[in-house]
Amino acid sequence: MNTLHQALQDYLAMRHALGFQLSNAGPALSDFVSFLQRKRISHITVRMALKWAQKPGVQPVTWAHRLAFVRGFARYRSATDPRTEVPPPRLLPFRSKRAVPYLYTDDEVCLLMKACGSLSPNDALRKWTYHGLLGLLAVSGMRLSEVLSLRLGDVDLQKAVLMVRGTKFGKCRLVPIHASTRSVLLKYKSRRDQYLKGAGSDFFFVTKRGTRLNKNNVRKTFHALSRQIGLRGEFDSHGPRLHDFRHRFAIRTILHWYRSGEDVE
Repeated sequence: MNTLHQALQDYLAMRHALGFQLSNAGPALSDFVSFLQRKRISHITVRMALKWAQKPGVQPVTWAHRLAFVRGFARYRSATDPRTEVPPPRLLPFRSKRAVPYLYTDDEVCLLMKACGSLSPNDALRKWTYHGLLGLLAVSGMRLSEVLSLRLGDVDLQKAVLMVRGTKFGKCRLVPIHASTRSVLLKYKSRRDQYLKGAGSDFFFVTKRGTRLNKNNVRKTFHALSRQIGLRGEFDSHGPRLHDFRHRFAIRTILHWYRSGEDVE
């Protein structure tokens, strides 16, 4: 009989082959299997799954997600190990609250772009990096992770087309950009190349050291800019998100189709 560790590798390989990225589930399940091994337990039980899932110091929603990871693996494992106990769906129930999309106005987008000019006076590149990044999010409908993953070879400014790689289910897609967006990205690339002088990575949007931007740092900077222009209160922990640019793009596109008499369906 395969060990739990080998069964987990087979399970993750199968899920990857089906197109799932498992960025959270993979590490979590590896930790779960290590937890069972430390307890000298060779098969999955509901009691141990609950004990592992209810990690101290985290929110109940995280407990529910951790148990859901185990449930999927346990279903797979039960086909080869009849001792396996599959945690019932109603254990650790939690209904997550979906964030309400915020639809930025044109004026708010302009204020955010303008506020980028106040970033790090001693860093000649940072303000232009965020100016281009936020602008691209607002007009392209791309996810933040997709924009941060753009490499120089993915940005064809001659043809005004971006290549987005590694999207959901490992697919790629082309994103055409408007002439005005092309102009902004051309200016940014010129400033980027002049600032880095050929050094650094080949990511399109970079830090002053030429490294890829960190997603959490980008969010923190965006929150600071949002407070600066009044989109968030000084001490607000929630408010308009970067992902809301994607909602704005989708809704504006559909409205344009309706108003133009296009067949939206």
